[in-house]
Amino acid sequence: MTELTSKQRKQLSSLANTLNPLVIVGGAGVTPSLEEKVAQCLNAHELIKVKFNEFKDQKKELSETLAQKTDSALVRLIGNVAIFYRPSDDEEKRHIILK
Repeated sequence: MTELTSKQRKQLSSLANTLNPLVIVGGAGVTPSLEEKVAQCLNAHELIKVKFNEFKDQKKELSETLAQKTDSALVRLIGNVAIFYRPSDDEEKRHIILK
């Protein structure tokens, strides 16, 4: 995933305002099954939120690791919610066009 510009981050953050978290990090932490769930959600939606109910002290490190393992970009970390973006591989299914 290429690095996002500040303008692109702002655009994606504003699009994410209306989204609800699709994945919640609980007591088990970031497991392979959670990584798989994030990857599936990114395939379906391109832009998702992940909420940290547990591991709030390590959310920055865990978010960066999750972004690397899912080949996505960590758009922003607001409170206990991380926003991730990965464009769809299929050009026809892309619904977010970055400026």
